[in-house]
Amino acid sequence: MPDHAPQPVDRQLPTDEARDLIALVRDIAQREIAPRAAEEEDAGRFPRELFTLLSESGLLGLPYDAEHGGGDQPYEVYLQVLEELAAARLTVGLGVSVHTLASYALAAYGAKEQQTEHLPAMLGGGLLGAYCLSEPASGSDAASLRTRAVRDGDDWVITGTKAWITHGGIADFYTVMARTGEDGPRGISAFLVPGDAEGLSGAAPEKKMGMKGSPTAQVHLDGVRVGDDRRIGEEGQGFAIALSALDGGRLGIAACAVGLAQAALDEALRYAAERRQFGKPIADFQGLRFMLADMATQIEAGRALYLAAARLRDAGRPFAKQAAMAKLHCTDTAMRVTTDAVQILGGYGYTADFPAERYMREAKVLQIVEGTNQIQRMVIARHLAGPESR
Repeated sequence: MPDHAPQPVDRQLPTDEARDLIALVRDIAQREIAPRAAEEEDAGRFPRELFTLLSESGLLGLPYDAEHGGGDQPYEVYLQVLEELAAARLTVGLGVSVHTLASYALAAYGAKEQQTEHLPAMLGGGLLGAYCLSEPASGSDAASLRTRAVRDGDDWVITGTKAWITHGGIADFYTVMARTGEDGPRGISAFLVPGDAEGLSGAAPEKKMGMKGSPTAQVHLDGVRVGDDRRIGEEGQGFAIALSALDGGRLGIAACAVGLAQAALDEALRYAAERRQFGKPIADFQGLRFMLADMATQIEAGRALYLAAARLRDAGRPFAKQAAMAKLHCTDTAMRVTTDAVQILGGYGYTADFPAERYMREAKVLQIVEGTNQIQRMVIARHLAGPESR
């Protein structure tokens, strides 16, 4: 019978540099990330040293300007790097995506002096970032956030609690959205807050279904004082900055979802080639072959969708609708594919001896983070049919 062994994804990359970059990422993934993933996830251990390695390898600032320590890579390439990392371990892929999201406000809206002062360390200096928008009482309705920044001379004093913060309590810097004016979206501003700022603390990490190695925690800001030189953009521009960041962040989640789904398909293919029933590999049974075909098709469709959105972004064209579509489709695909992978492995798929059950638990959160998939449908519908009637 033919060899059913999974093959590396055949990527259509724009340059030789991009091909070399993917080769580097695959080498790091195979040597440093994948072999430790199951053990460290089970132990709830965050691999901070891996992020140091990724920073030293130039992988924490890929879509940003080389002038400030970035990699000058198009989003089309950056997202495929994320996919490779997430396939090896979702905690790492999603962590890079969140770090990129946290760096976006300063890279896109910061003053030249701010960028020169802070971006080199953020993008290539071993630092790790977190993005602080959600709060205990404002998730999908992010514009109702209550964290407040009050002007005090040349400083701002920030008080409030942020919730569901990836890297909460361990990040070196936080991009924080806080209210500086009226209620609603126009009263919100963005700030770059150091991780060691006095009055900033992280709560105990949440106990989660999956991604146990990635700390998710509330972040408390108790009278945190930062200078006005750490306000990003104009006063009242913070919500627009946050939404702009999320458009790119949703593509990051889409790429991570495709990577996770690809890992689940690869595991299912490996098992189906080795497991024999009724005298032959189960990969020869038509019912299972159809499942594998559907899984692969869904993954390819998701990859094409997120890459199409990325190419719009790279061309400077609107891409918010396509980003929402990609996040919706790719994360729903990850949930279906990982569930099917467990089914293909049967009883073994339900045990922690194989990674399929971990993939399924991890896939669920991707349908929730950076805008639930119900919110994505609202975003898409608004682009198609206009705002809802009041």
